[in-house]
Amino acid sequence: MLFEDILAQTHIKNHLAFSADAGRLPHAQLFVGPEGCGTLPMAVAYAQYILCGHQYNKNVPGDEACNLKCASLTHPDLHFAFPVANSAKVKSHAVSNHYMQDWRQFFKEQPYGNLFDWYRLIGVEKKQAQIGVDEAQDIVKKLSLKAYEGGYKIMIIWMADKMNVAASNKLLKLIEEPPEKTIFILVAEDEEQIIQTIRSRCQLLHFPALPEEAIANALVQEGIKREEALKIAHEANGNFNKALDLSHNDSEDLVFERWFVQWVRSAFKAKGNRAAVHELILWSEEVAKTGRETQKNFLRYCLAMMRQALLINYKVEELAYMRIHVDTFQMENFAPFVHENNIEDIVHELETAIFHIERNGNSKIILTDLSIKLTRLLHKKAA
Repeated sequence: MLFEDILAQTHIKNHLAFSADAGRLPHAQLFVGPEGCGTLPMAVAYAQYILCGHQYNKNVPGDEACNLKCASLTHPDLHFAFPVANSAKVKSHAVSNHYMQDWRQFFKEQPYGNLFDWYRLIGVEKKQAQIGVDEAQDIVKKLSLKAYEGGYKIMIIWMADKMNVAASNKLLKLIEEPPEKTIFILVAEDEEQIIQTIRSRCQLLHFPALPEEAIANALVQEGIKREEALKIAHEANGNFNKALDLSHNDSEDLVFERWFVQWVRSAFKAKGNRAAVHELILWSEEVAKTGRETQKNFLRYCLAMMRQALLINYKVEELAYMRIHVDTFQMENFAPFVHENNIEDIVHELETAIFHIERNGNSKIILTDLSIKLTRLLHKKAA
């Protein structure tokens, strides 16, 4: 992966390349950005730039053999850690090394992919994977060895915000004082989930969402007509992974919107209607059968949809980027029911449900309770 292969983010590419050319290589960096903005491809491109002796300002392409090894993620001094869980393939003490073949496939096919795409590939979408203490021990062991090719050793920790406290504490000293010519690149979406003592030891680099034009141009190169590419780019809201899913009609949002429409319609009918309450219970059972990551992603989708409805209600449609593809459901008709008198309560209930699901609460009970509360809140009158 080269800098030129990454969409937009030109200022970040320049910063990383020029600092590397000048020999200013921080021992630990934290790349933070929203899903689909290119933090992982940038981390890999940066690692390849350092390992292979590229020089941006002199247009030096680096060592060819090294570039080939980095491109296939097989360079012996390029290491990875990422969230994993026990599965049919790995029965216990799962660590990233057990899934390296899957990881190479994932990066080749979906370099902008999200956590759920990764879980689905390795068959743990119904579990809550993490970077645990076994992984931390493995990282310490890898980095205690000398560099195979005599240069730098680079450890990329993808989704470092999924690192548990035990693993974080075990890696703290190593990140603070790594062996000579050892570089950590942590990649995360939510820096607040990383313990402060690790954050304070990393140079922080924030990535913005991708511009619509950059996403549209990339979709056109994929063979999509420009008019449709611009629509998809707007709906993707800076997330290239979502744009690709939408272009292939493979977005999990398409499933989520069906659930959302069914949920909202049942909630509207449920006031004083026993049959509609039964529909809400059946809906809760259907969603509860999925994995916890799917349930959390759906509730986050609902949060985004409620925000869109509020924006439409207050006549700022230009900021509302999400679309409902169900022909019989119109956001313009739903929007007036989301207003200043209920939006805070709706957001609170959705965030509380996510919190309880993360902590292994009974999904059916949580979703049924949320549905009944939503029924009351949507019938609350605006001021």
